[in-house]
Amino acid sequence: MSPTPRSGKRLGYPAAAAVFAIGMAGTTLPTPLYGLYREQLGFSELMVTVVFAVYALGVIATLLLAGNVSDEAGRRPVLLAALGFSAASALCFLFEGGLPALFAGRLLSGFAAGLLSGAATVTVMELAPPGRAARAGLAATAANMGGLGCGPLLSGLLAEYAPWPLRLPFVAHLALIAVAAVLTWFLPETVASARVRGLRLRPQGLAVPPAMRGVFTTSALAAFAGFSLLGLFTAVAPAFVAETLDVHNLALTGLVVFSVFLASTAGQALMGRVGERRALPGGCFVLVAGLVLVGASLLFTSLPLLVAGALCGGLGQGLAFRGAVAAISAAAPPEHRAATVSAFFVIAYLGISLPVVGVGALTLGIGLRNAGLTFSGCVLALALGVGLHLARRQPAPR
Repeated sequence: MSPTPRSGKRLGYPAAAAVFAIGMAGTTLPTPLYGLYREQLGFSELMVTVVFAVYALGVIATLLLAGNVSDEAGRRPVLLAALGFSAASALCFLFEGGLPALFAGRLLSGFAAGLLSGAATVTVMELAPPGRAARAGLAATAANMGGLGCGPLLSGLLAEYAPWPLRLPFVAHLALIAVAAVLTWFLPETVASARVRGLRLRPQGLAVPPAMRGVFTTSALAAFAGFSLLGLFTAVAPAFVAETLDVHNLALTGLVVFSVFLASTAGQALMGRVGERRALPGGCFVLVAGLVLVGASLLFTSLPLLVAGALCGGLGQGLAFRGAVAAISAAAPPEHRAATVSAFFVIAYLGISLPVVGVGALTLGIGLRNAGLTFSGCVLALALGVGLHLARRQPAPR
């Protein structure tokens, strides 16, 4: 039986997209504030990246344990649970009492993002009326990346121009979560046989059919490279802007981070014009150009070059990411599609965590600027290698 709404369609996919965006905004809300936490608590840039990486661990654990839980429990209970985790994360930061609270806040934020990634995306798609599936897909993409980008923009503006810079952003987000919870309560349920009692979380593991491991490997490596760029901007870019470029306006820092997610949304929207076969290699090459600009911004201490790198790199990341998802979805057998896509997202979220922790570790020995240049070079080589491989060996159209 296909999912059908069980209640009147008083609210549709735009409301579900708004819930998605509010939830994802909380995952990047602390980004412009890490410098303030460093001054207050006195920890190193390495610890900043470790605090950030805890978020990815929460996402990965949720994807492996509860990636498909909304298929059984229903969309609305899972969305409400995700908003609950997001609210708990905000409270950890609001009443922050040291590193343990920051770690707890980031882990809870990862749980929220892991639940939202699947349940919110599917909810937006299922609530689309006939003939608007493509528009709903774009709405889900915009809500995901747009929400991630709006988090730093909101906190940067409030921290720079309003009182209580380490408190007010989270108070504002709690208010938005309350609005999202009300919207979620009135969303139609799209799972006909939803049940919460007797639900058990079962580890799904990583399963990739042998026949498609070639497609999976190139797609996952491209996603790893693109998410590494997102991780760099959400974890380390504030320190680059303040220490290397000597720019201390938190609102501007938030705007820089917002730009990379805005460009990623645009890149995903472009795939329809570029075509699925050209999106993945083309996105890799655009990502390479963005990484060159990021490296040049550090080499020549130029904020305009950093913004250009964010826009170009984000565009390439979005294009390559959507192309990778399309390639995996087309190649995976229907009975293994969900497990394969889950494995793909696990690799992607490893990309958003492991490389930035490496940057943090390198700062202790060679400094922030040289660590950023090293990161740019390594990810550039990976993206270029994947792009060249795909350009030489384009898969036959299915």
